[in-house]
Amino acid sequence: MSAFTFTQNTKESSMEKFEVHILGCGSALPTTRHNATSQVIDLRDKLYMIDCGEGTQMQYRRAGLSFSRLNHIFISHLHGDHCFGLIGLISTFGMLGRTATLHIHAFPELETILRPQLDFFCEGLTYKVEFHPFTHGCTDIIHEDRSLTVQAFPLSHRLPCSGFVFREKPTAAHIKREMIDFYNIPFYQINRIKNGEDYVTEEGKVIPNSRLTTPAAPARTYVYSSDTAFNPNNVQYMRGADLLFHEATFADDHAARAVQTCHSTAKQAAEMARLSGAKQLLIGHFSARYTDEQILLDEARTVFPNTILAEERKVFKL
Repeated sequence: MSAFTFTQNTKESSMEKFEVHILGCGSALPTTRHNATSQVIDLRDKLYMIDCGEGTQMQYRRAGLSFSRLNHIFISHLHGDHCFGLIGLISTFGMLGRTATLHIHAFPELETILRPQLDFFCEGLTYKVEFHPFTHGCTDIIHEDRSLTVQAFPLSHRLPCSGFVFREKPTAAHIKREMIDFYNIPFYQINRIKNGEDYVTEEGKVIPNSRLTTPAAPARTYVYSSDTAFNPNNVQYMRGADLLFHEATFADDHAARAVQTCHSTAKQAAEMARLSGAKQLLIGHFSARYTDEQILLDEARTVFPNTILAEERKVFKL
């Protein structure tokens, strides 16, 4: 299957890369149609993995993603379809001679589970695996770098579970090349102008910043919400997202099963998108009972028309 690209912005050439790669969008029961849950965010060529179900590293290879550029993995909860692929991926990194630290952000129990496996299967690992624990109910920023922040928020599942908000940091304005030439702006002044300063010529004339620059593209936000029962209290974390991923395990005729298992229906996922004012809804984590997810898409679109289906090796550009 070839990769599919969804483009949200028409002025793509002026936007820096912010992509979501779907490696798996199935649920707990393995099938031949879907892989277990995993996604990779590519923001300006930095890679961030969300969940790592069984078979993730094979999907990672099929997607053509770079092993060396993945440094952070975020695990939503400790059901196997979201973390069984971790030990294999960590082992493969070692065989590839990795030296950079791998950072794993998860509930503290994951380290307790993984440490004996690391000691047994990954003895002599060539790099450090560093765990960054956070607690259930956490709404803090759990990671920050030059490109983005990652905020956790609690989901309503059968065991502690967390969603994640990936917020791009604002970028500097774009300076107009013709203005640099026209005013003979020295190189050392360019970053100051990009950051909002006016330019003063040698003659003392003030050139307003608005004449010299074009505004930076708006910062983008991706929200990941899987696995969870319908919970309108979480709308606050999803508000205005450029792309919202929300689990849609069941169709509406299995709403009672969704309540029983602390999952959501496609209509409930769509209602969360509607309430939050998200620009686009991406649904996934499909039950193995469905051989065609069109029923889920159709139901979601009755509530939130701008809904799309997750599918392995699709790439969504924010």
